[in-house]
Amino acid sequence: MTLSHPKGAFDSSRAVWRSAPGESQGSRVEVAFVDDLIGLRNGADPHSPVLVFTQDEWDAFVAGAKDGEFDI
Repeated sequence: MTLSHPKGAFDSSRAVWRSAPGESQGSRVEVAFVDDLIGLRNGADPHSPVLVFTQDEWDAFVAGAKDGEFDI
């Protein structure tokens, strides 16, 4: 299924969803890279909405996480 999005078309039928190793039950975040877009979803509910990011947005998020921007 292709999701229309202002950033482009995210083809979820081509997505290979990955999550961090560890707990396979309960909630978890899954990520998939399709063409120039990155999708993020709730792995506990594969039919949940998909958040779509550009590569630049994803890189900024990952850099911020590594730098501790989101630490509570």
